[in-house]
Amino acid sequence: MTEIMVYLTQYGYVALFILLALGILGIPVPDETLIATFGGMIAQGHFHFAGALTVTFFGSMTGMMISYTLGRKVGKPLLDRYGKWIRITPSRLQSTEAWFKRYGPVSIILGYFVPGLRHLSSYMAGISKVPLSRYLLYAAAGALLFCTTFLLIGHAVGYHWNEIAVMMERSTLRIGVLVIAIIALGSAGIIWWRKR
Repeated sequence: MTEIMVYLTQYGYVALFILLALGILGIPVPDETLIATFGGMIAQGHFHFAGALTVTFFGSMTGMMISYTLGRKVGKPLLDRYGKWIRITPSRLQSTEAWFKRYGPVSIILGYFVPGLRHLSSYMAGISKVPLSRYLLYAAAGALLFCTTFLLIGHAVGYHWNEIAVMMERSTLRIGVLVIAIIALGSAGIIWWRKR
């Protein structure tokens, strides 16, 4: 996190954009912590909220669009050829695609808040050939909600952002598991209700 802080301090918005785009692609960058940290720096008067929101939104969307494009262009052939090595059989891939076509929009929006799902949802949208206009709508809604939430959290804690960043880094996995559990329970409830 210290290296990231150095980049944010020296290069500001440019570092934020690049680090966030790379983080969304799947490179291990703590996206939530990064945005909240920047929110704290805004509270201290180093940057402007509107500029930071714009940069984080476009950084997130850049990462999401690259992931979507990779999934659409090379994802399925790559998984068909090498999926067996990671236990992804053609039947599993088909069932995953069917699930994603049904629940994909929700996983794109909520996936921003779940590490791991955030990265996979874009690839799966591309592999499942979700229409670009539909994908852009859901990805943009999720990006705006995600960026605004964590910038506001960082801004609210202001001068205490460093302690909060450490705490968020430790609890991200627990929050992700909790959100996945809530989504799974909600999906099971909807399926049960529809069958009845």
